[in-house]
Amino acid sequence: MTTYIIITLCVLILIAYIFDLTAARTKIPTVILLLLTGFIVQQITFHLGIYIPDMSELLSVFGTIGLILIVLEGSMELELDRSKKHVVTKSFFMALLPMVVLGGMLALIVFLVTGASYKDALTNALPLCVISSAIAIPSAQILSKSNREFVTYETSLSDIIGVVLFNFIALNETFGLVTFGVFFLDIIFTLLISFAGIIGLSVLLHKITHHVKFIPIIMLVVLLYAITKELHLPGLIFIMLFGIFLGNLNHLHKIPWVKVFHIESLKKEFIRFHELTIETAFLIRTLFFLVFGFMIKTEELTDLNTLPWAVGITVAIYGIRYAFMHLFQVKESTILYIAPRGLITILLFMSITPNDAIPLISKSMIIQVIILTAVVMMTGL
Repeated sequence: MTTYIIITLCVLILIAYIFDLTAARTKIPTVILLLLTGFIVQQITFHLGIYIPDMSELLSVFGTIGLILIVLEGSMELELDRSKKHVVTKSFFMALLPMVVLGGMLALIVFLVTGASYKDALTNALPLCVISSAIAIPSAQILSKSNREFVTYETSLSDIIGVVLFNFIALNETFGLVTFGVFFLDIIFTLLISFAGIIGLSVLLHKITHHVKFIPIIMLVVLLYAITKELHLPGLIFIMLFGIFLGNLNHLHKIPWVKVFHIESLKKEFIRFHELTIETAFLIRTLFFLVFGFMIKTEELTDLNTLPWAVGITVAIYGIRYAFMHLFQVKESTILYIAPRGLITILLFMSITPNDAIPLISKSMIIQVIILTAVVMMTGL
């Protein structure tokens, strides 16, 4: 049995690699093919009578590690200089404002339809408002460098802002000056932790001479994120800042305290670290979507009660996105379609407590919105 599991895993990962290689030509988002593959494997195991235990906890672990690696990978590809100020500002507001407008609108509708509190309605609506960098960044590889850069900034910021807003709303019962004061103190504290973490990890990256060095550093990055998450701090800020630091060593050599890292030596280590991060992110992302596809039930895909809601939400996503693209003069029309929901939507939805959950925002609706936005992106590309 163990041999069959190993063979199956190897075959599935190789199939996923083929999907990744051909995505630029077929224009089919890899996530759709991975979800479909996981679903087919589930049907096969069911008809063969093979028992597979519940993998919900495994899905959450893969999702969290995948999110960390994807944001780290994306942020290492971002260049920071004065010429990037405009694109960073524009992508920040494109990540924030559509999320706020869509979240507020969906929460109001859920509040009016279900009678739930507006706080709970907003907690349930926010997962649907976050663009998935796990899907968008790989799909944007066919775009020009400037547009690919914009997508990387926007989707990474969308993940970070979405997680921060979700935790802020879900973890607070009341909202006043004290609540917002504590929130901003948390941001400042996270920045301080990020600064210390960046220095510590950079020193390790330079100082460790053992032939095994990158996996321990990745594990330290995951550990720091897990600790900040347990303290209800926005740990993705640290991940993004660490990636930006490593990816911009060429621009940092003039800063006095950075010189202690021996930049030229660190650049060589960065190239190897970046390559390992890309490959590890591919593996974890593949396993996440395969497992999620395996857990999808037929009735969830074909639930006609949630389908009209899913279609309406998808239309709202792109309608609001179009309005803000026009407002901020984002002229590349293809970017309009790159607003998929995916990994972060699933993770946030799974983290809603039973007391805060609203039946209207169900797993069926989440799956349908993910698939619809992926199809829209495929069509646009």
